[in-house]
Amino acid sequence: MLLSDELVTTQTMKWVKDFIVALNVCPFAKREVERESVRCMVLRSKKIDVALEELMSEVQWLDEHPETETTLLIFPTLFHDFHRYLDFVEAAEDLMFDQGCEGVYQLATFHPNYCFSGTEPDDVSNYTNRSPYPMLHLLREVSMDKAIEFYGDTSQIPNQNIEKMEVLGKSKLDDMFAVCMAVDKD
Repeated sequence: MLLSDELVTTQTMKWVKDFIVALNVCPFAKREVERESVRCMVLRSKKIDVALEELMSEVQWLDEHPETETTLLIFPTLFHDFHRYLDFVEAAEDLMFDQGCEGVYQLATFHPNYCFSGTEPDDVSNYTNRSPYPMLHLLREVSMDKAIEFYGDTSQIPNQNIEKMEVLGKSKLDDMFAVCMAVDKD
């Protein structure tokens, strides 16, 4: 069954609000959610080269729309395999470098089956980068620099997030994700 773009966006934003913001996984997300400066783009590409073109189109769109802080590029029909997704991320980062995006934009990566190197798939630390759908988070570097300058030392954020995941436990985390996906499908 093909989920509508609206449903995919609703589920994703529920995850952003109820997981990322509510648990303070990213201390910078709340401000942008409240400002409604997060753009969600549901992309139905079936090929990596098309997905890369869509990424660069979004970079151009952000260049032309400074009022939008960040974009979540959501791929509900592509990259079900996590390792194939990682290959795409590498190609995306290479393309962005080649197109002069270094120092302007950066990517954050999220996937339903995210698994950090050196961890087991069921390790709760992986939930810090798990999401309802495979996605890329396209961030403005200058905004990240300002947020980090305001926030201060960000080096402990990953460890703090892992501790949060360990306290919650796999069962509670799975329940939280299920709630995000269970929004009205009509």
